[in-house]
Amino acid sequence: MKTIAITTEFNVFDAPTDLPAPVQELMEKAVEARKNAYAPYSQFRVGVALLLDNGEVITGSNQENAAYPSGLCAERVAIFYAGAKYPQAKIMQMAITAASDTNQTTAPIPPCGSCRQSIAEYEIKQEVPIEIYFMGEIGAVYQSDSLKNLLPFMFDKKFL
Repeated sequence: MKTIAITTEFNVFDAPTDLPAPVQELMEKAVEARKNAYAPYSQFRVGVALLLDNGEVITGSNQENAAYPSGLCAERVAIFYAGAKYPQAKIMQMAITAASDTNQTTAPIPPCGSCRQSIAEYEIKQEVPIEIYFMGEIGAVYQSDSLKNLLPFMFDKKFL
């Protein structure tokens, strides 16, 4: 037996106001998108903004359903829309923010496992890393240069 160690690195900004101006604007669009979340069951609202290489910004928010598996996370709403509307465009940056209706989220909220897999699909497809910024409602913002930091053992088409 042997042991392998995997390390990941994230940049941490103390607040959204510490982000570079273009990223701060992207995060502000994610905050606006979060307000459009349909979250009557979880009371947990997520907003996402994607910057594409063609300059377009795509936003998404989580959309829940009484048949729980039928809902969709904000990240996948935005990614799938971008893929359908701009199939040749590359996702360069992603800003994610989450807030609860019941308590204030101060810790950065990363994408769920299903969203990580969906982001991985697009990162691999476009052969360009997606820079990901994520935060709660307030507080620090974590920045990752690639989804590989969040999902080091990615499952992709090469395994099929």
